[in-house]
Amino acid sequence: MTAIEHPARDADDGPPLPPARVPFPVVDEVARHCLQEEEPETVHIEVHLPGRLDPARLTTAFTEALHRHPRVLMREAARPWYRRRYEWELTPDPDVPVVSFPPPDRDALQHARTRALVTAPSLSASPPIRLEVVEGAGPPVGSAATDSVGLRTTGTGTSTPSRAPHPHTHLGTVLFLTVNHTALDGPACLRILATAAELYGGKDNSPAAPPLRTPAPAPATGPVDTPSTWTPPARVAHGTPEPSPGNGLLVTEFAVPRRPQGSPYTVNDQLMVATALMIAHWNREHGARSRRPLRITMPVDDRPRGTDMPIGNGTRLVEVPFTPAELDQNRLGELLRRTADRTRALKSLPRPQLGHGAAVLTAPVVPVAWRAALTRGLRRAAAPWTSTTLLSNIGRIPYALDFGGEAGRAHAVWFSAPARMPRGLTVTTASTAGRLHVALRWSRTLLSHGDGAHLRDLFEHYLHRTQEDPG
Repeated sequence: MTAIEHPARDADDGPPLPPARVPFPVVDEVARHCLQEEEPETVHIEVHLPGRLDPARLTTAFTEALHRHPRVLMREAARPWYRRRYEWELTPDPDVPVVSFPPPDRDALQHARTRALVTAPSLSASPPIRLEVVEGAGPPVGSAATDSVGLRTTGTGTSTPSRAPHPHTHLGTVLFLTVNHTALDGPACLRILATAAELYGGKDNSPAAPPLRTPAPAPATGPVDTPSTWTPPARVAHGTPEPSPGNGLLVTEFAVPRRPQGSPYTVNDQLMVATALMIAHWNREHGARSRRPLRITMPVDDRPRGTDMPIGNGTRLVEVPFTPAELDQNRLGELLRRTADRTRALKSLPRPQLGHGAAVLTAPVVPVAWRAALTRGLRRAAAPWTSTTLLSNIGRIPYALDFGGEAGRAHAVWFSAPARMPRGLTVTTASTAGRLHVALRWSRTLLSHGDGAHLRDLFEHYLHRTQEDPG
């Protein structure tokens, strides 16, 4: 086993200095203004390992990883009502135990997923994340569990055959990292987990170089029939809402979709098209034949993935529009190329994380409590203009997440993003070892688990269609 080395700490040769404080960035402040107990803003990260971990050693490694990325060791500072900013107070050590090991039982996986959706780590205790370690958890990959946050793994056709389970899944471990999204996002916390893996097992978990791609040709003309951003977008039609508030979750797995040789679009564009066609199909089935465009929010993350990666909420959001006339599954080639043009253009545009309006709204001119009331009011007023859904494609996991020894290397990683109304549905994807890991998360005031399962099947169908040579 590899020993974990702790960096030397300076001796305490005087009275303790007050904790350093960092003003909330724009994204953090807007999220803080709009917190809701009914639908917590959590990000859930689920990492499946083939073997087992030593509890004490993992706790030491993860705690040391927090010290290697000290920006995560923070809590919301107390403030008088008239203060003009929220502030993060940086702490030298965690305020609370960060790693827990719930007792193993047959429903441990389901219970851990449920906790990740309904209970956010506190902002008043450092750090605003928690790690749960579930051993020998749940059904093996390849089974067909149908609980409200269960795992169902399918193939890639319009049918849903299960593939053979991973040979070590029944002996394995699942790491659940639950993140308060007011403070941090998924990619930042994955970086922390990669550092913990390297400290635990002594294996190199440096980020792999991104795959080389042939540069796509510049579009000959601008996007066709791009809807105005002033047009309220279509909403996801209501299914069968459930009486309990909060979010539901379904995770599934496919092969990473293929692309025809020389195609100008990326896997991200295929995922975008599959998401748009899934929602259009769902809305038709439920009688919501809206003439409004679909708009899909797409996070873009330009941060480096090394140990110097900035920790926090670092993605910027862009919106990809689709007119109803464009969403024709019989003209997929044209739709994929148009989507590629749009996403490429949107990624290249410099833009604040939440747009210019949010930067003005969070300017520290008046007390933050007044801005909070204004922000909540504007959010309610702007609800009709909120995008239809969010597709967060993490892409290929850049780290091996190799804990070494018996624990081994991650063979599946899922993320899920919050799904509060008025969107009510998010799709989050990541790929590991040639497999695409997909999480559908929804508001229970909009959809039920049965609705989520049907949306999953529609997503699979249309993702498979994007692999056909569109001509």
